[in-house]
Order: sequence, then structure tokens, then C-alpha cells
Amino acid sequence: MPWIGYFSMIDKVDVFVFLDDVQLVKRSWQVRNKIKSNGKELLLTIPIVKDKKRNDMLIQNSSYCKKENWKEKHLKSINHSYSKAKCYYEVYPFIEKIYWKNHASIAQFNIDIIKRICEKIGITSRLIVSSNINKNKGKKDELLANICESINVRRFLSAQGAVPYIEENNPGGEFTERKIELYYHMYNHPIYPQLGNDFISHMGIFDLLFNTGFDHALEIIRSGNEKDLFYLDYRDLFLQNARGNM
Repeated sequence: MPWIGYFSMIDKVDVFVFLDDVQLVKRSWQVRNKIKSNGKELLLTIPIVKDKKRNDMLIQNSSYCKKENWKEKHLKSINHSYSKAKCYYEVYPFIEKIYWKNHASIAQFNIDIIKRICEKIGITSRLIVSSNINKNKGKKDELLANICESINVRRFLSAQGAVPYIEENNPGGEFTERKIELYYHMYNHPIYPQLGNDFISHMGIFDLLFNTGFDHALEIIRSGNEKDLFYLDYRDLFLQNARGNM
């Protein structure tokens, strides 16, 4: 259940690629996210079966524990946190149905949730999976550039979290080498009606859905959109901010 900025990225692009054939990162957002419970953040984590060496555990082949009752615990926490929310009876059955499906991997579980939410709130971008793309292998920005070339796109929108490894060796990384236009996603988290007194941002999207419903979710998500920055403009902004904090 990614935060709403993730869905802003999906909504902005023509093609969105789920990067499922890379290593599963321990304690990452790939296996956990937050809901608001009793006015505080509550982290929901999916336990993973540790049946492979760490380097061999990819998102696509990592399974969640099926004997543990984590699904019941998650649903109990979600129910307790949002039973008084405006759109509880609209949203909870939708989430519960997805939770009880028998997904083969953490990738399938996550992708199913994201796809179903996109359909419900009106995001129509094409969604494809990296492991289904015939591409050259690579690491970090090299892999991303390979994916772009394999699906014949010349413009890439990146999350800001990828800046450290894209810009590690040279401005724009592998994208500039391949003449692929690189932009960074810019987003200003909107404030929406939320249970509790103080608004807490950057919750998983469940929070938005329970509080506002499916029909208004995309409008609220889009209200936080800002103009995405070309990598050189982003670099200049980053350097200016760094100087200002010195």
C-alpha cells in the first residue's frame, strides 16, 4: 500500500514498470507501510520466508509466510484504525478480499493491490512487470536505462529516492549516456480530511481511501502534483539547498 505520491507517479506516465526482478531489500517499503491508528503511525509489515540466500531473494521469488496469522493481524489493525472512517464500508471489503487471495509471491501481492487501487480510482496508465521484459541485465541506473530501451521509451520519470545511485558517477547517470531524458518526480503532499486531530502525511494509500473514498481519491492525489524537474534543474536545486544549509 504505497503512499499517495507513488500513485501520482503512476498517473503521470504512459507506462509504469513494476521492478520485480531485483533484490528484496530487508526492512524496505517493499514489505511494509504505515496506517494511522489512534492518532499515531502504525507500521504493518509482511513476514517473508527466508528460504534463499540474501542475494538470491528477488521481489518476484520471495514468498510471504503462509502459516503465520499476519493477514489476520493486519486486517484487525486496519479494522480497528478505520472502523469509524467516513468510507469504511466502501473500502474495507475491497481490501479484505485482496488480502485473502492466495498470491504466490510478495511481488504478486503488492502488484495486485496497486493494480486494483488504480482501477478503482481511475488511473489508466499501462502497467507492466520488469521480469516480463526482454532486456539486457544491469544494476541500478544501467538496468533502468536498459528497460527504457527495451520498451522503446526516451523519457524516464524517477522517484527522488533514486537520486543517490543515478547521480553517483555523473549527472544523469546512464540515462545521459543513452540520450534518454531524465526527470525527477516532484510532489507536495496534500492535506485531506483524516481521522484524528493532527494530520499525518505519508501514510499508505489505505488512509486516503478510508477517509475520502475511491471517487475523490485521484482528484486529491493530483492536487499534490508539481512540475517534474529535468535532472540538471533538479541538480541545481539540490546544490542550492545544500549551500543554504551550510
